[in-house]
Amino acid sequence: MAGAGGAGGAAPVPVPPWYHRDLSRAAAEEQLARAGRDGSFLVRDSESVAGAYALCLLFQKHVHTYRILPDEEDFLAVQTSQGVQVRRFKTLSELIALYLQPNQGLVCTLLFPVEREKEKETVEDRDYSDGEDEKPPLPPRSGSTTFSGTSMGLSPTGLGPSVPEGPMESTNGLSSISHEYLKGSYTMDLEAVKGGANSLPHLNKTLVTSCKRLHSEVDKVLAGLEILSKVFDQQSSPMVSKILQQTAGQSGEQELENLVLKLSVLKDFLSSIEKKALKALQEVSSATPATPPQPLSRKAKSIPVQTFEVKLDITLGDLTKIGKSQKYTLSVDVEGGKLVVLKKQKDSQEDWNTFTHDKIRQLIKSQRVQNKLGIVFEKEKDKTQRKDFVFVSARKREAFCQLLQLMKNKHSHQDEPDMISVFIGTWNMGSVPPPKNINSWVTSKGLGKTLDEVTMAIPHDIYVFGTQENSLGDKEWVDFLRTVLKDFTEVEYRPVAMQSLWNIKVVVLVKPEHENRISHVSTSSVKTGIANTLGNKGAVGVSFMFNGTSFGFVNCHLTSGNEKTARRNQNYLDILRLLSLGDKQLSSFDISLRFTHLFWFGDLNYRLDMDIQEILNYISRKDLEPLLKVDQLNLEKEKHKVFLRFGEEEITFPPTYRYERGSRDTYVWHKQKPTGVRTNVPSWCDRILWKSYPETHVNCNAYGCTDDIVTSDHSPVFGSFEVGVTSQFISKKGLSKSSEQAYIEFESIEAIVKTSSRTKFFIEFYSTCLEEFKKSFENDSQSSDNINFLKVQWSSRQLPTLKPILSEIEYLQDQHLLLTVKSLDGYESYGECVIALKSMIGSTAQQFLTYLSHRGEETGNIRGSMKVRVPTERLGTRERLYEWISVDKDETTASKGKVLLGARATQDNAKSVGRKPTSAELPTTILAKLPEEPEKSSTAAAPRPPAAHRCTPRDEATPSWSKAEAMPELSGGPLKNSFNNPAYYVLEGVPHQLLVQGDPGKYPKAKVQLAVPERCQCPSACCGGESDEEEDLGTLNLPPPDFPPPPLPRELELPPNTFFGSTKELLVSSGCEDPKSHPAAFGEAPLPKLHPRPPPATTAGFGMEGAGGMPVTGVLPAAGGLPTPGGLPGGLLDDRSCSVLQMAKTLSEVDYGGEHPGGPG
Repeated sequence: MAGAGGAGGAAPVPVPPWYHRDLSRAAAEEQLARAGRDGSFLVRDSESVAGAYALCLLFQKHVHTYRILPDEEDFLAVQTSQGVQVRRFKTLSELIALYLQPNQGLVCTLLFPVEREKEKETVEDRDYSDGEDEKPPLPPRSGSTTFSGTSMGLSPTGLGPSVPEGPMESTNGLSSISHEYLKGSYTMDLEAVKGGANSLPHLNKTLVTSCKRLHSEVDKVLAGLEILSKVFDQQSSPMVSKILQQTAGQSGEQELENLVLKLSVLKDFLSSIEKKALKALQEVSSATPATPPQPLSRKAKSIPVQTFEVKLDITLGDLTKIGKSQKYTLSVDVEGGKLVVLKKQKDSQEDWNTFTHDKIRQLIKSQRVQNKLGIVFEKEKDKTQRKDFVFVSARKREAFCQLLQLMKNKHSHQDEPDMISVFIGTWNMGSVPPPKNINSWVTSKGLGKTLDEVTMAIPHDIYVFGTQENSLGDKEWVDFLRTVLKDFTEVEYRPVAMQSLWNIKVVVLVKPEHENRISHVSTSSVKTGIANTLGNKGAVGVSFMFNGTSFGFVNCHLTSGNEKTARRNQNYLDILRLLSLGDKQLSSFDISLRFTHLFWFGDLNYRLDMDIQEILNYISRKDLEPLLKVDQLNLEKEKHKVFLRFGEEEITFPPTYRYERGSRDTYVWHKQKPTGVRTNVPSWCDRILWKSYPETHVNCNAYGCTDDIVTSDHSPVFGSFEVGVTSQFISKKGLSKSSEQAYIEFESIEAIVKTSSRTKFFIEFYSTCLEEFKKSFENDSQSSDNINFLKVQWSSRQLPTLKPILSEIEYLQDQHLLLTVKSLDGYESYGECVIALKSMIGSTAQQFLTYLSHRGEETGNIRGSMKVRVPTERLGTRERLYEWISVDKDETTASKGKVLLGARATQDNAKSVGRKPTSAELPTTILAKLPEEPEKSSTAAAPRPPAAHRCTPRDEATPSWSKAEAMPELSGGPLKNSFNNPAYYVLEGVPHQLLVQGDPGKYPKAKVQLAVPERCQCPSACCGGESDEEEDLGTLNLPPPDFPPPPLPRELELPPNTFFGSTKELLVSSGCEDPKSHPAAFGEAPLPKLHPRPPPATTAGFGMEGAGGMPVTGVLPAAGGLPTPGGLPGGLLDDRSCSVLQMAKTLSEVDYGGEHPGGPG
């Protein structure tokens, strides 16, 4: 293919300075914007067509993109309109030379080339290894190796780079030695034979040299076999002992004779061991009574009955009647499928009830009291009773819930699981073999959030091990891990895949019963070492389908060094773009959007930006909060530079790097380098993050590190997850007739994209529920109030109607729709997103609103109105196992006999640093708190909304970094919506809805309205809930200095140095908030007076409305802090505090509080 310099066979020439290789479209636009002159241009690789280029030209502050395509003969031409003559060129330089001349058909002449930024790399910048050696470890014979598991074991399915061309050398150098003999010594032996000699001394010397390594290898084998032989026969072979005791100092001929003798003894010894073993085993079998033969794969251990000491949680009124809280014992029999509730009496009598698994209707976790759990029992037909129990600790409550889920799953009538457990482990092994015992790693035992000893012994369904600087061979490492798991679980785990890049390895092992549920296994690797050609740094990945759910696992080792944050960020972006995993039809999407669940882990090498002594002081005091605030990964995530919308469990364990080997008591931070002493401060280098589609279930039960594996300077890190999965759905009604066909219909879509281009756009729709991807027509309107952003809109006539391959609601509520917004000029993506169909199902249109991203960068937002029409005869559904547990956000607000509706946003909305989302952010439906007295059962359980409108519940989280993210409480009146930027407050693809009071069955048309919040001066009691006096203030997040701030409406203009209180102060809950519970951040600065909109009419609803009763969540702005139009101030008024999407907000068709004081139009 013709390159930047010449055609395929031409001699290489210097790369032109205006050619930027794989520069992204967004980065190209930024460079041209900085150049600022009409006629500025550059050329980059096309993102849509391999081997093509994109010519980007700035004219009147807009970027115009022209595609340069190769033809069959590798000639290059600018893509032209139909009828315009095509001009072909051999090289890219020749093409550009023509368009440097005026009047060639472009919007303007190419005048000012924008040169690529030169990469500077000094000796200090070179990144080798965090290990003790300065040189990078030698790669294995093939740089990247893949093994895929089969029922017979591991078989190689792909190899990395081939051996370099040139003379092949065997490992013991025989080829070169033979060559030297034939070239030189051969003639001397020939002369000796001519002289009558009967020996060949030079050949003998050559053979002795060649076989030197073979001597030692045979000795090792013989020594090992002698030990094995003594197991069956105490008499060892005298010949073997004699050979092993022989010393060196033999002549060449004697050495060769000795080698031949050793090989002969080895052959006889192997045969004799087999005979001895057979005889010994026969004697043992005859001496002991006959036992039935054991199956090859032993059955997994049965789980014994587990008991939990609890207290009944009772109200103050009940307490006066009873006298004091009552003690209970809960016994869980997983194998028998029952729960025994035992009440302890004073007179040693016991009152007990047994509930079978099908009589336990729901578990309701308290978010406010971490060790409290409500259990809803079915007493009689259509009669339920709820009892609230307080456990000894939150960990005991989690263990109880996991056991009950396991019991439900074990005795379920479903053929396929709804939920599986996944273990993720990452460990930089420091180029040292592992110790024999790594049980603490695989059982999530050590420091941080660990599993309870009850659940620790339960085997996971899938184990994923990521290692860095692993010196073991691939098969040796897989066999070692399988042996460890078999010894611990008594389960013969099967290998799904193994991928390695030099010493970076990822291994996936699965329970035998799941082996047939796994398909479409894919592996890949990306090098990010020096010049992106060395594999000492990079990533390996594995992906597969588990029934109907796609999984991706990425293990990476990023650039080391305290000051290399920017390069680590670039490593991440390179891996995101280049790792080839998953469905090839989704190549338009980076890997963060290709999988239902993506887990990313490894030695990410992000460090702590703090003085070493301060770090050590905080660690010694076990005060991790200040350290997490200076963690580079948390800071970069906050700026949206890496791991956009990824979740991470709360870190409650000490930094895992850099320990003194052999100890976990001492950190070693000085390291001698050729360039001087290098400081490696203790840091959380080893991390586990994840990203899941909206309205799916994933919950982290453990996240910590071991404290007893000391061979490396890193501690192994573990994570334990429960993950919702879907089955390969088979319709019981057969294929849909035309009258029973489900439809996905769009009323309108609007996108705001970050671009200075003014081209037209279309949308591509992808989903596993579609036979093939679909395209919209080009947008029918667009506008721009800002040079860097463009608002594009599609009406219903421009958008396709999509027909799913199956029409059952049970199938459709598990499906997701992937959208990519592409330009007509270059067919390149300007942003991608994912939308869950679950909340879109219904006869009326629902609103969706989410963010767009491309190549790991947030590039805009997208919203619209759509509905999924399902025929009535296909509306049957069922409850998933993970929906059985819900979270009671604030049980004090739940009055008896009333349904409490809550909402929470998934991890994609969690803006806290290094934290998973709080429960307040996760959507769930909560069963009413029912009467607790045994003799007064309620007549019926509170009805649940249909599953189609229900968001997946998740286990409640530990308190997040910034609790200011908690959503406003839902109470009597309509919810005031105080978000300032839709893309920051909306779950990926999940609509924000509010159930209108007075008519619960009717959902009004949705309309986006923004309000500037009003500070309520009333006491907190009127809000219908408790004040959050104990909650922390939100952290201030300053984004990178991308752009100047957008103009503000005059009504919202503020003094230049005004400081604001935390965002939590401005989250309005049903019209009021206690001012005392939120001291202003930064020294009690007064809150500026805003211009609030009067409360909307009750019937109008407020915010984005739709089915399901989910109010808009008020969450911290991700880039935190500028008082944007229609928004709330959350930090400093500063040139740096304007994010891409806050600028995009100036283009949105919404009403602002200051501009429309009269209320919603």
